Formats: sequence, structure tokens, C-alpha cells
Amino acid sequence: MEIFETLSQLGYGELHFGRDEASGLRAIVAIHSTRLGPAIGGSRIRAYATEADAIDDVTRLAQAMTYKAAVARLPHGGGKAVLIAPPGLNTPAFGADKRTALFRAFGRFVDGLAGRYVTTEDSGTGAADMDVIRTVTKHVLGASAEKGGSGDPSPLTALGVRRGIEAVAEHVLGKPALTGLHVAVQGVGHVGAYLARELKQAGARLTITDVDPARRAALAAELGATVVEPDAILETECDILAPCALGGALTESLVPRLRCRAVAGAANNQLRTAEAGRALYARGIFYAPDYAINAGGLINVAEEFAGYDKDRAREKTLAIYDTISDIIARSRRENTPPEVIADRIAQEVVANGRA
Repeated sequence: MEIFETLSQLGYGELHFGRDEASGLRAIVAIHSTRLGPAIGGSRIRAYATEADAIDDVTRLAQAMTYKAAVARLPHGGGKAVLIAPPGLNTPAFGADKRTALFRAFGRFVDGLAGRYVTTEDSGTGAADMDVIRTVTKHVLGASAEKGGSGDPSPLTALGVRRGIEAVAEHVLGKPALTGLHVAVQGVGHVGAYLARELKQAGARLTITDVDPARRAALAAELGATVVEPDAILETECDILAPCALGGALTESLVPRLRCRAVAGAANNQLRTAEAGRALYARGIFYAPDYAINAGGLINVAEEFAGYDKDRAREKTLAIYDTISDIIARSRRENTPPEVIADRIAQEVVANGRA
């Protein structure tokens, strides 16, 4: 992997590596841009097949955070952190003390970046981990309310995605409400479960899946949703497909098999390649750019950074409806795929140097 070539192609920025022998920490922080303000981005922990895979993941995610902040008109740049999961992380033998040591070491790593990067939760991490990080650095958001943070941002992320889906329903599908609309949700973890509840409350009909059979069964019983196996959800016949699991689900080879009219979900980096986006556009399947529709969580922690006001965070999240509506209109006007339009908007905001 040619690291400097990759960074140049993505418009970077900084790439930092942190290692702590005692705790087993191996972490990478990518700071894509600080032109609009300090970079905010989540810290995710997962197993990677190779260190190159971890670098690829963190660099692309951080670029998306810059674009997410810009499209949401937030005075922040984009960053991201990945922690390479130590062996046995999710086993009882690993223990709470080891996890605490791991995140204290990570917090010290973040603190050394002097505020250019502010971390928050992401896949595999939560408010409890942010509480630990907060004991060693002030450059963290999303800690529990008891520790002075804004808590879990997942509900606002889901709210924003629901608003984006409502914009797609009205302006793409010609449906002014979600009543009776069939949405297939891939992944019902934190955000996916909250989104499913939002959609059900709005009157949508749901098909769901998750890699955890117990989790999907419990939510299906709660919401009266249909359950399918994970390998079937992407080809489910529906109005809107909502990817809410890990990124890269939409490949060029998959697009011909999709049986939906639009894709609008909470996952980051849903398009495996740019060709997948072009294939969706060629088929007339509208794609709601992920970093535009899933910005609610970032909006929430950005409000915490400024001085938290829950009502203001909710109001700004509701405006994701307008963001997606504007992308739809401009995509039609310029006869250009929506993800390209979203990139252009973000690049224009960053180039102007103000949100």
C-alpha cells in the first residue's frame, strides 16, 4: 500500500500511529482536514485482517467526516480513529480492567494531538469508553450525561436518517408520508434499531436483519417486522433499502440484483466503489449519500463541543430533510449522481473556508 499516494489522492492531512505495549493498544488516527475547525470523528474498534486494511478504513472514514461536517454546515473538519482489536477483546477473559487500560492509553494518544482531533464513539465503542477517555483528555465527546457528556448519539443519528428517508419518499417516490412504505433495514444494532423504531412509528412496513439472531428476533417481535437472513436483505423487494451495518455493502456486481427504488441508510461508506454509485444511477435507483443522511450523530457531538443544547441539536438534525431534498434537486438539475453532488457541495464549503 502506497500510504503517501493514498493520502494525496484523498486530500490529506495527517496520519498518526499510536502504540502502547502495556495495554495492547494499536491505534491509527487520521486527520483529513482542519480547515473549518478541529476535526471530529468517532473511534471504532474492530479486528482487521491487515494493517493496510486498517489504514484504508480510517483514511476513507476521515475524509467522509470532513464532507459530513461540511454538508451539515458544521465548523469542524473530519477525522477518525481505528483501534485494532486485541486478541480476545469480546471474551469474558479479556475483562473490564483490560478494556479500561486500553482506552486510557488511547485517550493519552488523542491528548497528544493537542485538540486537532476530538474523538467520540463509533462502531464497537460507546459512552462508557468515552467516559474512560475523558479521565485523561478533554478532547472527547459523547461521554455519558453523568460524566458531563451528551450521551449516546445513536437516537439523533436515527432521527436524521428517518428525515432523510422522508425526503427521498416525497421527492423521489412521490410519497408525502412513510405510511405503508416498505423499508428493508440491514443491521439493527444501536442506530439500526433506533431507525427501525422511528420508521415503524411513522407507519412504514419493515423487513430487518442482523448478524445477531437474538437481537433481530427481539426487535422483530417488538415492531412486528419481517425477519430475513443477513445474506438475503440486500436483495429483498422493497421501496427503500436502508444499510445500517458496516460499510461497503453496495458493490457494482450487486446493483443489478437490487429490488428497491432507493437506498437510504445509516452506514458509513455504503458504496464499495465509485462504479457502484454510477451503476445505481444508471438503474434509476436513488442513493442518499451516506455522510449527508447520517450526520445526526456528528451534529449532536458538535453541539456538545459548542455548549450542549439538546433542542438545538434536534432542530439541526431535523434539517437533514432539507439537505437531502437539495441534493435530489441538484442531482436532477445537473443530471449527475447524488453522491457526486454531495461531494461537490462539501468541496465548495471547505474551499470557501467557512461552514
